[in-house]
Amino acid sequence: MDFDVLREDMVDGLELSLGPLDEAVGLALRTVPRHEFVADAPYENRTGEHRDTRTTILSPSTATRLVSALSPDPDDTILVVGAGVGYTAALIAEIVGDANVHAVDITRKLVYAARSNLQSAGYGGVLVDCRDGVDGLPEYAPFDRILVEASAVRPPRQLLGQLADDGRLVMPIGIGDQTLIAFEDGAVAEDFGPISFKPLLVDGEQTGSIVRNRTKREDPEYEGRGWHAGTGWEQEWIDWGAR
Repeated sequence: MDFDVLREDMVDGLELSLGPLDEAVGLALRTVPRHEFVADAPYENRTGEHRDTRTTILSPSTATRLVSALSPDPDDTILVVGAGVGYTAALIAEIVGDANVHAVDITRKLVYAARSNLQSAGYGGVLVDCRDGVDGLPEYAPFDRILVEASAVRPPRQLLGQLADDGRLVMPIGIGDQTLIAFEDGAVAEDFGPISFKPLLVDGEQTGSIVRNRTKREDPEYEGRGWHAGTGWEQEWIDWGAR
């Protein structure tokens, strides 16, 4: 199987569906070996699922939209919140250099998977740590760019505080209907249209953790409003401004 040819075909298809790509993003997509991160049909434009954690593996088109919205420049310092299997971090590392990319994930199994995948793909310099994404990675701040691969009602204050003065934070905003938004100076800078992501988890919601203590009142109330997801409904009332 010629992975180089499959990658070229994948990028050609993405340019047909998304339009012309930024040169650096297109080159990264043509370079990063996605098959090191995704075992099942890696170059088809579809989402997958991580076997152990049931975490969604982003489709190539979604990863492309995220990196394009982030608009990283060479040598920028980057934080990726929600490392997943590491593919998005690898695309960014191809643009800015792997030593400039930092990633966190709240699920330990994903941290191990991302580290292994990045090493196999040639991006072993990317730092991947197990953290609550809301807290970011303050010891490596400030960051020129922060990408959050999960949704919330608004950007967590701690992440905004870890941006450089001219920094940019990109994340899906919303609980039901979501929009991919870029923030600069704490305000909306660009709107990149509809997108769908799982909610940003807080400690206690990750796979393999002790289930958070929900009161007998809260569960029926939220179920009555149609919130049927096993996790994530807490996000609407979490005080992100305090976090």
